[in-house]
Amino acid sequence: MNRNDVDRAHREASQAEEQVIELDMSVPVDPSLPATLRQIAEGIAANLRPVRPMASKRYFIGALVGIFISFVAIGVYRMGAFAIALMTPLQIAAILSGLAIATGLLAHSLVNQMAPGSRHRIPPMLLLVGIAITLTITIAVLFQFQHERHFWIKCWGCIRAGTPIGILAAVPFWLVLRRGAILSPGMTGTATGLLAGLVGTSVLEIHCPNLDAWHILVSHLGVAIMCALVGLVTGLTSEIIGGRSVQRSN
Repeated sequence: MNRNDVDRAHREASQAEEQVIELDMSVPVDPSLPATLRQIAEGIAANLRPVRPMASKRYFIGALVGIFISFVAIGVYRMGAFAIALMTPLQIAAILSGLAIATGLLAHSLVNQMAPGSRHRIPPMLLLVGIAITLTITIAVLFQFQHERHFWIKCWGCIRAGTPIGILAAVPFWLVLRRGAILSPGMTGTATGLLAGLVGTSVLEIHCPNLDAWHILVSHLGVAIMCALVGLVTGLTSEIIGGRSVQRSN
């Protein structure tokens, strides 16, 4: 390429640049645009907070399972393990295995809910319903349905003993989960309540010598269901309050 070709290319580039400038000047500019952008930027910056990087999923799953086992151990230590002597080896293995599997699945699901975009092999709602149905069937198959006197009085005794354990266990569970980014407080609250309630259910299964299937379903598994409902209400309340605060800030 000679000098003339270079000059000609330079002139063509200059003419094209002038045409672009003229075109840009012909486009009407909204005078309020800079102020709007500034307001948006200020609104975004006002809500920004430094975020710690999340630890690995194995760390959080281990923490949730460790909390579960610790509370069950403390509860059984304080209340006694009277049911173990009355159950058959099959009943012990089946019911404790079912509770352990449910605990692991719930812990894994909750950790995935802490990290937006995580893939759920089992949808959280389906998992909650599946755990409740599976434990119900397991109890109905393993234990006999009997008619006993003062049924509701005995049930109330177990509910009164197991529910505080579930509520106490929910506190450290929440301290772990709050380190993540929860996008569905209602769903996460329900799963957390069910996990905490299963702590109370596990303690009662090991402690309570009443092996009537009706009693176990109503007062033992009932503790987990009630804690799940409390978690649902708590999560929905938090979601509503959070939505109102965002509206007020806007």
